[in-house]
Amino acid sequence: MIRVFILILFLFNSDYIISQLNPQSKKVTNTFFQDFEEIQAVTPGLKKKKGFTNYEELISFLNKFSVKYPEKVKIKYIGKSQKGKKIPILYLSDNHKSKNKLKVWLQGGLHGDEPASTESLLYTLHMLLEDKNYLHLTQKLELAILPMANIDGFIKNKRYAANSLDLNRDHTKLMAIETQVIKREFAEFDPHIALDFHEYRPYRKDFAQLSSFGIASIYDLMFLHSGNLNVPKNIRTIVDTLFVKNAKVELDSLGLTNRHYMKSDKILGEIQFSTGSNTARSSSNFFALNGSYATLFEIRGVGIGKTSFKRRVGSGFSVATSFLQTAYDNIDFLLDELDLANKHSENIVVTSERSVYNDTILAIDLESNQIIKLPIIMRDAKKSKPILERSRPVFYALKSNNLNVIKKIDNLGIEKIEIKSDTIIQVEKYLVVNFKNDFKPYEKMKMQEVQTEIINDKIKFTEGDVLIPLEQKKSNLIVELMEPEAPNSFISFGIMKTNLEDILTVYRINN
Repeated sequence: MIRVFILILFLFNSDYIISQLNPQSKKVTNTFFQDFEEIQAVTPGLKKKKGFTNYEELISFLNKFSVKYPEKVKIKYIGKSQKGKKIPILYLSDNHKSKNKLKVWLQGGLHGDEPASTESLLYTLHMLLEDKNYLHLTQKLELAILPMANIDGFIKNKRYAANSLDLNRDHTKLMAIETQVIKREFAEFDPHIALDFHEYRPYRKDFAQLSSFGIASIYDLMFLHSGNLNVPKNIRTIVDTLFVKNAKVELDSLGLTNRHYMKSDKILGEIQFSTGSNTARSSSNFFALNGSYATLFEIRGVGIGKTSFKRRVGSGFSVATSFLQTAYDNIDFLLDELDLANKHSENIVVTSERSVYNDTILAIDLESNQIIKLPIIMRDAKKSKPILERSRPVFYALKSNNLNVIKKIDNLGIEKIEIKSDTIIQVEKYLVVNFKNDFKPYEKMKMQEVQTEIINDKIKFTEGDVLIPLEQKKSNLIVELMEPEAPNSFISFGIMKTNLEDILTVYRINN
Protein backbone atom coordinates (compact mmCIF):
# COMPACT_ATOMS: atom_id res chain seq x y z
CA MET A 1 0.00 0.00 0.00
CA ILE A 2 2.82 2.36 0.90
CA ARG A 3 4.55 1.58 -2.41
CA VAL A 4 1.34 2.38 -4.33
CA PHE A 5 1.03 5.68 -2.47
CA ILE A 6 4.61 6.61 -3.28
CA LEU A 7 4.02 5.77 -6.97
CA ILE A 8 0.89 7.94 -7.06
CA LEU A 9 2.74 10.77 -5.39
CA PHE A 10 5.57 10.42 -7.93
CA LEU A 11 3.18 10.55 -10.88
CA PHE A 12 1.28 13.49 -9.38
CA ASN A 13 4.50 15.47 -9.11
CA SER A 14 5.99 14.26 -12.39
CA ASP A 15 5.92 17.69 -13.99
CA TYR A 16 7.98 19.06 -11.14
CA ILE A 17 10.42 16.16 -11.36
CA ILE A 18 10.79 16.52 -15.12
CA SER A 19 11.38 20.23 -14.72
CA GLN A 20 14.32 19.48 -12.46
CA LEU A 21 15.95 17.45 -15.21
CA ASN A 22 17.35 18.28 -18.62
CA PRO A 23 15.71 19.89 -20.46
CA GLN A 24 13.32 22.24 -18.67
CA SER A 25 9.58 21.58 -18.96
CA LYS A 26 7.69 23.15 -21.88
CA LYS A 27 5.27 24.70 -19.41
CA VAL A 28 8.03 26.75 -17.80
CA THR A 29 9.68 27.54 -21.14
CA ASN A 30 6.49 28.71 -22.85
CA THR A 31 5.41 30.87 -19.93
CA PHE A 32 8.69 32.56 -19.06
CA PHE A 33 11.49 31.85 -21.55
CA GLN A 34 10.24 31.99 -25.10
CA ASP A 35 13.10 32.13 -27.59
CA PHE A 36 14.35 35.24 -29.42
CA GLU A 37 13.72 34.70 -33.10
CA GLU A 38 15.49 37.98 -33.91
CA ILE A 39 18.80 36.37 -32.93
CA GLN A 40 20.32 35.36 -36.26
CA ALA A 41 21.71 31.87 -36.88
CA VAL A 42 25.21 33.12 -37.70
CA THR A 43 27.35 31.01 -35.35
CA PRO A 44 27.96 27.27 -35.65
CA GLY A 45 26.00 26.46 -32.51
CA LEU A 46 23.01 28.57 -33.56
CA LYS A 47 22.90 26.89 -36.97
CA LYS A 48 22.50 23.43 -35.44
CA LYS A 49 19.31 21.86 -34.15
CA LYS A 50 21.35 19.80 -31.73
CA GLY A 51 24.63 20.48 -30.01
CA PHE A 52 26.78 23.58 -29.66
CA THR A 53 29.83 25.03 -31.34
CA ASN A 54 32.62 22.46 -31.09
CA TYR A 55 36.35 23.14 -31.03
CA GLU A 56 36.94 22.60 -34.76
CA GLU A 57 33.99 24.83 -35.65
CA LEU A 58 35.31 27.49 -33.27
CA ILE A 59 38.70 27.59 -34.98
CA SER A 60 37.07 27.72 -38.42
CA PHE A 61 34.73 30.54 -37.31
CA LEU A 62 37.60 32.65 -35.98
CA ASN A 63 39.79 32.00 -39.02
CA LYS A 64 36.97 33.11 -41.32
CA PHE A 65 37.03 36.58 -39.80
CA SER A 66 40.83 36.82 -39.72
CA VAL A 67 40.84 36.16 -43.49
CA LYS A 68 37.94 38.49 -44.22
CA TYR A 69 39.14 41.36 -41.99
CA PRO A 70 42.95 41.08 -41.82
CA GLU A 71 43.26 44.77 -40.95
CA LYS A 72 41.01 44.36 -37.89
CA VAL A 73 41.33 40.78 -36.68
CA LYS A 74 44.35 38.93 -35.34
CA ILE A 75 44.27 35.38 -33.96
CA LYS A 76 46.90 34.22 -31.51
CA TYR A 77 47.36 30.81 -29.92
CA ILE A 78 48.47 31.46 -26.35
CA GLY A 79 49.28 27.90 -25.33
CA LYS A 80 47.83 24.42 -25.18
CA SER A 81 45.22 22.79 -22.95
CA GLN A 82 46.11 19.80 -20.79
CA LYS A 83 44.94 17.55 -23.63
CA GLY A 84 47.05 19.38 -26.20
CA LYS A 85 44.43 21.63 -27.83
CA LYS A 86 45.69 25.04 -28.92
CA ILE A 87 43.92 27.89 -27.05
CA PRO A 88 42.91 30.73 -29.41
CA ILE A 89 42.41 34.36 -28.51
CA LEU A 90 41.19 36.92 -31.03
CA TYR A 91 42.24 40.58 -30.99
CA LEU A 92 39.88 43.06 -32.60
CA SER A 93 40.55 46.74 -33.31
CA ASP A 94 40.91 49.10 -36.24
CA ASN A 95 43.33 51.80 -37.28
CA HIS A 96 41.04 54.65 -36.34
CA LYS A 97 43.14 57.43 -34.83
CA SER A 98 41.56 58.10 -31.46
CA LYS A 99 43.20 60.12 -28.69
CA ASN A 100 42.45 57.46 -26.11
CA LYS A 101 41.43 53.85 -26.47
CA LEU A 102 40.09 51.47 -23.87
CA LYS A 103 41.25 47.87 -23.78
CA VAL A 104 38.48 45.34 -23.10
CA TRP A 105 39.01 41.69 -22.20
CA LEU A 106 36.08 39.32 -22.86
CA GLN A 107 36.27 35.64 -21.97
CA GLY A 108 33.84 32.73 -21.99
CA GLY A 109 33.85 28.98 -21.63
CA LEU A 110 35.81 28.92 -18.37
CA HIS A 111 33.42 26.14 -17.39
CA GLY A 112 32.96 23.52 -20.07
CA ASP A 113 29.23 22.97 -19.49
CA GLU A 114 28.25 26.61 -20.13
CA PRO A 115 27.87 26.78 -23.92
CA ALA A 116 25.96 30.06 -24.14
CA SER A 117 28.97 31.85 -22.64
CA THR A 118 31.05 30.90 -25.68
CA GLU A 119 28.24 31.33 -28.18
CA SER A 120 27.44 34.83 -26.87
CA LEU A 121 31.00 35.94 -27.59
CA LEU A 122 30.99 34.42 -31.07
CA TYR A 123 27.71 36.15 -31.82
CA THR A 124 29.07 39.43 -30.45
CA LEU A 125 32.17 39.08 -32.62
CA HIS A 126 30.02 38.56 -35.72
CA MET A 127 27.91 41.63 -34.98
CA LEU A 128 30.90 43.86 -34.23
CA LEU A 129 32.29 43.05 -37.66
CA GLU A 130 29.16 42.61 -39.78
CA ASP A 131 26.42 44.85 -38.35
CA LYS A 132 26.60 48.58 -39.08
CA ASN A 133 25.04 49.37 -35.69
CA TYR A 134 28.17 48.18 -33.90
CA LEU A 135 31.03 48.96 -36.32
CA HIS A 136 31.84 52.21 -34.50
CA LEU A 137 32.81 50.50 -31.24
CA THR A 138 36.25 49.38 -32.40
CA GLN A 139 37.15 52.97 -33.27
CA LYS A 140 37.70 53.64 -29.56
CA LEU A 141 37.98 50.13 -28.12
CA GLU A 142 40.57 47.37 -28.46
CA LEU A 143 39.11 43.94 -27.72
CA ALA A 144 40.70 40.68 -26.64
CA ILE A 145 38.17 37.85 -27.01
CA LEU A 146 38.89 34.46 -25.41
CA PRO A 147 35.78 32.45 -26.34
CA MET A 148 36.64 28.96 -25.04
CA ALA A 149 39.01 29.10 -22.09
CA ASN A 150 38.43 25.52 -20.92
CA ILE A 151 38.64 23.57 -24.17
CA ASP A 152 39.05 20.11 -22.61
CA GLY A 153 36.02 20.66 -20.38
CA PHE A 154 34.01 22.04 -23.30
CA ILE A 155 34.69 18.97 -25.43
CA LYS A 156 33.44 16.72 -22.62
CA ASN A 157 30.59 19.08 -21.61
CA LYS A 158 32.09 19.12 -18.11
CA ARG A 159 32.50 22.06 -15.77
CA TYR A 160 36.09 21.26 -14.82
CA ALA A 161 39.42 21.17 -16.62
CA ALA A 162 41.12 17.86 -17.44
CA ASN A 163 42.83 17.77 -14.02
CA SER A 164 39.40 18.15 -12.36
CA LEU A 165 40.10 21.72 -11.25
CA ASP A 166 37.59 24.56 -11.45
CA LEU A 167 39.31 27.24 -13.53
CA ASN A 168 37.20 29.93 -11.85
CA ARG A 169 38.80 29.01 -8.53
CA ASP A 170 42.35 28.98 -9.91
CA HIS A 171 43.04 32.66 -10.52
CA THR A 172 45.69 33.07 -7.82
CA LYS A 173 46.99 29.57 -7.11
CA LEU A 174 47.55 28.88 -10.86
CA MET A 175 47.48 25.08 -10.71
CA ALA A 176 46.15 24.50 -14.24
CA ILE A 177 48.21 25.13 -17.37
CA GLU A 178 45.20 26.90 -18.91
CA THR A 179 45.16 29.40 -16.05
CA GLN A 180 48.87 30.06 -16.36
CA VAL A 181 48.84 30.87 -20.07
CA ILE A 182 45.64 32.91 -19.81
CA LYS A 183 47.05 34.98 -16.94
CA ARG A 184 50.24 35.70 -18.88
CA GLU A 185 48.17 36.89 -21.83
CA PHE A 186 45.88 38.94 -19.60
CA ALA A 187 48.87 40.64 -17.99
CA GLU A 188 50.41 41.42 -21.37
CA PHE A 189 47.15 42.89 -22.71
CA ASP A 190 46.59 44.82 -19.43
CA PRO A 191 42.90 45.69 -19.97
CA HIS A 192 40.95 48.60 -18.55
CA ILE A 193 37.74 46.53 -18.58
CA ALA A 194 37.42 42.76 -18.05
CA LEU A 195 34.24 40.72 -18.62
CA ASP A 196 33.66 37.04 -17.93
CA PHE A 197 30.66 35.17 -19.40
CA HIS A 198 29.16 32.16 -17.60
CA GLU A 199 25.91 30.23 -17.28
CA TYR A 200 24.26 29.23 -14.02
CA ARG A 201 22.06 26.31 -12.98
CA PRO A 202 18.41 27.43 -12.60
CA TYR A 203 17.36 24.15 -10.96
CA ARG A 204 19.45 23.45 -7.87
CA LYS A 205 19.00 20.46 -5.57
CA ASP A 206 18.21 22.65 -2.58
CA PHE A 207 15.57 24.54 -4.59
CA ALA A 208 13.40 21.41 -4.28
CA GLN A 209 13.05 22.24 -0.57
CA LEU A 210 11.66 25.72 -1.19
CA SER A 211 7.94 26.34 -1.65
CA SER A 212 5.48 23.43 -1.81
CA PHE A 213 7.02 21.58 -4.76
CA GLY A 214 10.20 23.52 -5.29
CA ILE A 215 11.26 26.58 -7.27
CA ALA A 216 13.31 27.51 -10.31
CA SER A 217 15.24 30.69 -10.92
CA ILE A 218 13.42 33.34 -12.95
CA TYR A 219 16.44 35.44 -13.96
CA ASP A 220 17.69 35.45 -17.54
CA LEU A 221 20.96 36.99 -16.44
CA MET A 222 22.64 37.98 -13.20
CA PHE A 223 25.57 40.33 -12.59
CA LEU A 224 28.49 39.46 -10.33
CA HIS A 225 30.96 42.22 -9.61
CA SER A 226 33.42 42.84 -6.86
CA GLY A 227 32.61 43.40 -3.22
CA ASN A 228 36.29 43.12 -2.25
CA LEU A 229 37.18 46.08 -0.04
CA ASN A 230 40.69 46.34 -1.50
CA VAL A 231 39.15 47.24 -4.85
CA PRO A 232 38.94 51.05 -4.77
CA LYS A 233 35.45 52.28 -3.93
CA ASN A 234 35.18 54.48 -7.01
CA ILE A 235 35.78 51.46 -9.28
CA ARG A 236 33.17 49.34 -7.49
CA THR A 237 30.68 52.20 -7.63
CA ILE A 238 31.21 52.92 -11.34
CA VAL A 239 30.72 49.27 -12.28
CA ASP A 240 27.43 49.17 -10.37
CA THR A 241 25.95 52.59 -11.11
CA LEU A 242 27.17 53.04 -14.68
CA PHE A 243 27.97 49.77 -16.46
CA VAL A 244 25.51 47.45 -14.72
CA LYS A 245 22.81 50.13 -14.53
CA ASN A 246 22.95 50.72 -18.30
CA ALA A 247 22.95 46.98 -19.01
CA LYS A 248 19.92 46.44 -16.78
CA VAL A 249 18.03 49.12 -18.72
CA GLU A 250 18.87 47.29 -21.96
CA LEU A 251 17.79 43.91 -20.57
CA ASP A 252 14.57 45.38 -19.17
CA SER A 253 13.72 46.82 -22.58
CA LEU A 254 14.01 43.32 -24.06
CA GLY A 255 11.89 41.72 -21.34
CA LEU A 256 14.90 39.84 -19.89
CA THR A 257 14.74 39.41 -16.13
CA ASN A 258 17.91 40.29 -14.25
CA ARG A 259 19.44 41.06 -10.87
CA HIS A 260 22.72 40.89 -8.99
CA TYR A 261 24.02 37.33 -8.87
CA MET A 262 22.96 35.12 -5.98
CA LYS A 263 23.40 31.49 -5.07
CA SER A 264 22.09 29.27 -2.31
CA ASP A 265 23.96 27.36 0.40
CA LYS A 266 22.89 25.34 3.39
CA ILE A 267 24.28 27.05 6.49
CA LEU A 268 23.61 25.48 9.90
CA GLY A 269 20.86 23.39 8.33
CA GLU A 270 19.10 26.41 6.78
CA ILE A 271 19.06 27.42 3.11
CA GLN A 272 20.51 30.90 2.82
CA PHE A 273 21.47 33.00 -0.19
CA SER A 274 24.60 34.97 -0.92
CA THR A 275 25.12 37.78 -3.41
CA GLY A 276 28.26 39.42 -4.70
CA SER A 277 31.77 38.12 -4.24
CA ASN A 278 34.71 39.28 -2.15
CA THR A 279 37.52 36.78 -2.74
CA ALA A 280 40.09 36.63 -5.53
CA ARG A 281 39.10 33.04 -6.30
CA SER A 282 36.44 34.39 -8.66
CA SER A 283 37.26 36.27 -11.86
CA SER A 284 35.13 39.29 -10.97
CA ASN A 285 37.42 40.03 -8.02
CA PHE A 286 40.63 38.89 -9.66
CA PHE A 287 40.07 41.24 -12.62
CA ALA A 288 39.07 44.13 -10.35
CA LEU A 289 42.12 43.63 -8.12
CA ASN A 290 44.23 43.93 -11.28
CA GLY A 291 42.91 47.45 -11.73
CA SER A 292 40.09 46.77 -14.22
CA TYR A 293 36.40 47.57 -14.32
CA ALA A 294 35.18 44.00 -14.00
CA THR A 295 31.94 42.03 -14.13
CA LEU A 296 31.02 38.37 -14.40
CA PHE A 297 27.75 37.55 -16.17
CA GLU A 298 25.68 34.50 -15.26
CA ILE A 299 23.27 33.52 -18.02
CA ARG A 300 20.43 31.15 -17.13
CA GLY A 301 21.35 27.86 -18.76
CA VAL A 302 23.28 25.04 -17.06
CA GLY A 303 21.36 21.76 -17.11
CA ILE A 304 18.63 22.74 -19.57
CA GLY A 305 20.29 21.56 -22.78
CA LYS A 306 19.55 23.78 -25.77
CA THR A 307 16.28 25.11 -24.36
CA SER A 308 15.81 28.84 -25.10
CA PHE A 309 19.30 28.95 -26.58
CA LYS A 310 18.72 32.01 -28.75
CA ARG A 311 17.34 33.81 -25.70
CA ARG A 312 20.45 32.88 -23.70
CA VAL A 313 22.80 34.04 -26.46
CA GLY A 314 20.76 37.21 -26.80
CA SER A 315 21.15 37.88 -23.08
CA GLY A 316 24.93 37.59 -23.32
CA PHE A 317 25.11 39.67 -26.50
CA SER A 318 22.93 42.41 -24.99
CA VAL A 319 25.12 42.92 -21.92
CA ALA A 320 28.32 42.65 -23.97
CA THR A 321 27.28 45.42 -26.36
CA SER A 322 25.83 47.51 -23.54
CA PHE A 323 29.14 47.40 -21.64
CA LEU A 324 31.07 48.20 -24.83
CA GLN A 325 28.81 51.14 -25.66
CA THR A 326 29.09 52.47 -22.09
CA ALA A 327 32.88 52.25 -22.37
CA TYR A 328 32.78 53.98 -25.77
CA ASP A 329 30.66 56.84 -24.40
CA ASN A 330 32.72 57.45 -21.24
CA ILE A 331 36.38 56.91 -22.17
CA ASP A 332 37.91 60.02 -20.61
CA PHE A 333 35.92 59.69 -17.39
CA LEU A 334 36.78 55.99 -17.03
CA LEU A 335 40.50 56.59 -17.59
CA ASP A 336 40.56 59.46 -15.09
CA GLU A 337 38.86 57.34 -12.44
CA LEU A 338 41.33 54.50 -12.99
CA ASP A 339 44.18 56.97 -12.44
CA LEU A 340 42.59 58.03 -9.15
CA ALA A 341 42.11 54.40 -8.10
CA ASN A 342 45.79 53.63 -8.69
CA LYS A 343 47.04 56.03 -5.99
CA HIS A 344 46.98 53.12 -3.48
CA SER A 345 47.16 55.11 -0.25
CA GLU A 346 44.44 53.40 1.80
CA ASN A 347 44.87 50.66 4.41
CA ILE A 348 44.72 46.98 3.45
CA VAL A 349 41.62 44.97 4.35
CA VAL A 350 43.06 41.54 5.12
CA THR A 351 39.81 39.84 6.11
CA SER A 352 36.17 40.90 5.90
CA GLU A 353 32.69 39.54 6.44
CA ARG A 354 29.44 39.81 4.51
CA SER A 355 26.43 41.73 5.77
CA VAL A 356 23.50 39.45 6.61
CA TYR A 357 19.88 40.59 6.37
CA ASN A 358 16.37 39.46 5.48
CA ASP A 359 15.46 39.90 1.83
CA THR A 360 12.97 38.85 -0.81
CA ILE A 361 13.69 37.29 -4.21
CA LEU A 362 11.54 36.35 -7.19
CA ALA A 363 11.29 32.72 -8.24
CA ILE A 364 9.13 30.38 -10.33
CA ASP A 365 6.86 28.25 -8.15
CA LEU A 366 6.85 24.87 -9.88
CA GLU A 367 3.44 23.88 -8.52
CA SER A 368 1.53 26.93 -9.78
CA ASN A 369 3.94 27.90 -12.61
CA GLN A 370 3.76 31.48 -11.39
CA ILE A 371 6.27 33.99 -10.11
CA ILE A 372 6.33 34.23 -6.32
CA LYS A 373 8.12 36.41 -3.81
CA LEU A 374 10.30 34.26 -1.60
CA PRO A 375 11.52 35.57 1.78
CA ILE A 376 15.17 34.62 2.32
CA ILE A 377 18.26 35.36 4.38
CA MET A 378 20.81 37.20 2.22
CA ARG A 379 24.58 37.29 2.80
CA ASP A 380 25.81 40.31 0.86
CA ALA A 381 29.45 40.69 -0.22
CA LYS A 382 28.71 44.08 -1.76
CA LYS A 383 28.08 45.32 1.78
CA SER A 384 31.11 43.67 3.35
CA LYS A 385 32.66 44.96 6.57
CA PRO A 386 36.37 44.87 7.40
CA ILE A 387 37.53 42.51 10.17
CA LEU A 388 41.33 42.79 10.01
CA GLU A 389 43.11 45.81 8.55
CA ARG A 390 46.80 46.67 8.20
CA SER A 391 48.78 49.59 6.89
CA ARG A 392 49.91 49.37 3.30
CA PRO A 393 53.67 48.68 3.06
CA VAL A 394 55.99 50.11 0.43
CA PHE A 395 57.33 46.66 -0.49
CA TYR A 396 56.87 42.99 0.26
CA ALA A 397 60.06 40.95 0.27
CA LEU A 398 60.53 37.27 -0.51
CA LYS A 399 63.47 34.97 0.03
CA SER A 400 64.76 33.34 -3.16
CA ASN A 401 63.89 29.84 -1.93
CA ASN A 402 60.20 30.66 -2.56
CA LEU A 403 60.70 29.65 -6.19
CA ASN A 404 57.12 28.47 -6.74
CA VAL A 405 55.71 31.75 -5.42
CA ILE A 406 58.10 33.86 -7.51
CA LYS A 407 57.10 31.90 -10.62
CA LYS A 408 53.40 32.57 -9.92
CA ILE A 409 54.13 36.27 -9.42
CA ASP A 410 55.81 36.35 -12.83
CA ASN A 411 52.84 34.55 -14.40
CA LEU A 412 50.49 37.17 -13.00
CA GLY A 413 52.52 40.02 -14.48
CA ILE A 414 53.45 41.45 -11.08
CA GLU A 415 56.52 43.68 -11.13
CA LYS A 416 59.41 42.69 -8.89
CA ILE A 417 62.95 43.86 -8.17
CA GLU A 418 65.76 41.33 -7.73
CA ILE A 419 68.31 42.08 -5.05
CA LYS A 420 71.80 42.03 -6.60
CA SER A 421 74.03 42.03 -3.52
CA ASP A 422 73.88 41.41 0.22
CA THR A 423 71.98 44.08 2.08
CA ILE A 424 70.38 44.50 5.52
CA ILE A 425 66.85 45.93 5.52
CA GLN A 426 64.49 46.96 8.34
CA VAL A 427 61.38 44.80 7.97
CA GLU A 428 58.19 43.64 9.64
CA LYS A 429 58.15 39.88 10.14
CA TYR A 430 55.08 37.67 10.54
CA LEU A 431 55.14 35.34 13.56
CA VAL A 432 52.51 32.56 13.36
CA VAL A 433 50.66 32.58 16.71
CA ASN A 434 47.69 30.43 15.69
CA PHE A 435 47.67 27.70 13.08
CA LYS A 436 45.11 25.29 11.65
CA ASN A 437 45.29 22.97 8.64
CA ASP A 438 42.79 20.19 9.38
CA PHE A 439 40.57 21.18 6.46
CA LYS A 440 39.24 19.08 3.61
CA PRO A 441 41.36 19.59 0.48
CA TYR A 442 40.11 22.49 -1.61
CA GLU A 443 40.78 22.20 -5.33
CA LYS A 444 43.56 19.72 -4.45
CA MET A 445 45.16 22.27 -2.11
CA LYS A 446 46.01 21.63 1.54
CA MET A 447 44.58 24.79 3.03
CA GLN A 448 46.08 26.59 6.04
CA GLU A 449 44.59 29.16 8.39
CA VAL A 450 46.95 31.37 10.37
CA GLN A 451 46.96 34.28 12.74
CA THR A 452 50.15 36.32 12.90
CA GLU A 453 51.84 38.97 14.99
CA ILE A 454 54.03 41.64 13.45
CA ILE A 455 57.63 41.87 14.74
CA ASN A 456 60.10 44.58 13.76
CA ASP A 457 63.57 43.34 12.87
CA LYS A 458 66.53 43.72 10.52
CA ILE A 459 66.97 40.98 7.95
CA LYS A 460 69.89 40.18 5.67
CA PHE A 461 68.84 39.75 2.05
CA THR A 462 71.09 38.17 -0.53
CA GLU A 463 71.35 37.95 -4.30
CA GLY A 464 68.19 36.43 -5.79
CA ASP A 465 65.83 37.59 -3.07
CA VAL A 466 63.08 39.85 -4.44
CA LEU A 467 61.25 43.02 -3.55
CA ILE A 468 57.67 43.53 -4.73
CA PRO A 469 56.81 47.24 -4.91
CA LEU A 470 53.27 48.29 -4.04
CA GLU A 471 53.53 51.29 -6.34
CA GLN A 472 52.08 49.41 -9.32
CA LYS A 473 48.70 48.78 -10.91
CA LYS A 474 48.37 45.31 -9.38
CA SER A 475 48.95 46.58 -5.85
CA ASN A 476 45.59 45.37 -4.54
CA LEU A 477 46.11 41.90 -5.97
CA ILE A 478 49.54 41.74 -4.33
CA VAL A 479 48.17 42.34 -0.83
CA GLU A 480 45.62 39.55 -1.32
CA LEU A 481 48.47 37.18 -2.17
CA MET A 482 50.98 38.25 0.47
CA GLU A 483 49.05 39.00 3.65
CA PRO A 484 49.01 35.60 5.45
CA GLU A 485 45.48 35.82 6.85
CA ALA A 486 43.92 36.78 3.51
CA PRO A 487 41.70 33.89 2.31
CA ASN A 488 43.50 33.65 -1.06
CA SER A 489 47.06 34.25 0.06
CA PHE A 490 49.91 31.92 -0.83
CA ILE A 491 49.95 31.01 2.86
CA SER A 492 46.21 30.18 3.01
CA PHE A 493 46.46 27.98 -0.08
CA GLY A 494 49.41 26.09 1.43
CA ILE A 495 51.71 27.14 -1.39
CA MET A 496 54.01 28.54 1.31
CA LYS A 497 54.06 25.89 4.03
CA THR A 498 54.19 26.99 7.65
CA ASN A 499 53.38 25.94 11.21
CA LEU A 500 52.77 27.33 14.67
CA GLU A 501 55.51 29.73 15.89
CA ASP A 502 57.16 29.89 12.46
CA ILE A 503 58.53 33.14 11.06
CA LEU A 504 57.19 33.43 7.54
CA THR A 505 59.59 34.02 4.65
CA VAL A 506 57.56 36.95 3.34
CA TYR A 507 58.23 40.37 4.88
CA ARG A 508 56.79 43.89 4.91
CA ILE A 509 59.01 46.90 4.24
CA ASN A 510 57.69 50.35 5.08
CA ASN A 511 60.33 52.64 3.58
